[in-house]
Amino acid sequence: MATEYTGRGDPARSLALLWRTSERPSRKGKPDLGVDRIVRAAIDVADAEGLAALSMRRVAERLGVGTMSLYTYIPGKAELLDVMLDTVYGETARPEHVPGGWRARLELIARENWALYLRHPWLLQVAVSRPVLGPNVTAKYEYELSAIDGIGLTDVEMDSVLTLITGFVHGTARGAVEASEAEQQTGMTDVQWWAAHAPFLSRIADSTRFPVASRVGQAAGDEHNAAYSGEHAFEFGLRRVLDGIEHFVDNKNPPGGDTARRE
Repeated sequence: MATEYTGRGDPARSLALLWRTSERPSRKGKPDLGVDRIVRAAIDVADAEGLAALSMRRVAERLGVGTMSLYTYIPGKAELLDVMLDTVYGETARPEHVPGGWRARLELIARENWALYLRHPWLLQVAVSRPVLGPNVTAKYEYELSAIDGIGLTDVEMDSVLTLITGFVHGTARGAVEASEAEQQTGMTDVQWWAAHAPFLSRIADSTRFPVASRVGQAAGDEHNAAYSGEHAFEFGLRRVLDGIEHFVDNKNPPGGDTARRE
């Protein structure tokens, strides 16, 4: 996957677009053309064709307008990508009340991020070490931090716990998307791929030389009917990550301690 980077555009223009502080009125003859419609079309292009296909020209084609008409509203692809990212981050559900305490809230956050990546796989190609400072990204961060606010963690620990959760989801989603794309790109399912390679593997497999790998690989393959299951990796890993966070929180808040815990 090729990588795009956020924050490469003009910061003043990006922020104005993200917060809609200076959107120009629609041009005569195109009363419905504006930032929101352009961004929605760009997301549709990225969803259907991948991020590599995204360009101002391709978005204009999808909208049925001239490429230059887009520049009335958006300076270029870099700023467009920032707004696309902020827009899709607004899709995650943020219920006010989640039964089950902080662990249930973190689980919901993980599942919402997982679903977001599967809906928009191109997100996995965007490096966000320089975050998009838009309203939806900011609201998402606020909501997700609030899930663990008041349980005895420092502010830095709260940020680290959230980074652990979102990083885990990003990694497992990437594996799941790559597995799905492998089938699309090769035209072979995992079952077909293994069937084609099985005669050759049987010649080189040496269970005496690689006893653990042979045993475990066979068991995992039989369980998933494939070498890798993104869904299993997500479900298994999420439980283990939450267990680890729970252990950390409990050690921060021993029974009878002075630190107040929420739920």
